[in-house]
Amino acid sequence: MSRVQLALNVSDIDGAVEFYSKLFATEPAKVRADYANFEVADPPLKLVLIKNTDQTPGTLNHLGVEVMSTEEVTAAQGRLAKEGLATALEEETSCCYAVQNKVWVDGAGGQPWEIYTVLADGETLGSSDTGESRCCADPRAMSPAASSTSTCC
Repeated sequence: MSRVQLALNVSDIDGAVEFYSKLFATEPAKVRADYANFEVADPPLKLVLIKNTDQTPGTLNHLGVEVMSTEEVTAAQGRLAKEGLATALEEETSCCYAVQNKVWVDGAGGQPWEIYTVLADGETLGSSDTGESRCCADPRAMSPAASSTSTCC
């Protein structure tokens, strides 16, 4: 079996283990004082590349999990909220050339995570209610603490 590895730097290993256990509904396979790993069987990884000249190339924009239905987004939002995590729900938002339903949650290190489903193809990278493009423009703008305007893929 092959799988993609995503390695993240964290400042608080215990907080990170707690968050990712909740996000992926699984316990870590290995934990050490300065290390932990998870063997997540589902979902596989989807890589999204976004041209953004305002950010350093190769830096993290955001992280996400694509699911097949709005019901799965709703279930994820409920599960994460039940675990005590702050979430931000977006419905029928235009982002990354798609119309999506999604829920956002901040990771243990503040990195934005989305759980989303694609409803239809879209014509633009993204837009907010004001018509201003905001899709993936600034990872800090995608946190649940941010405004409720449309954010990103």
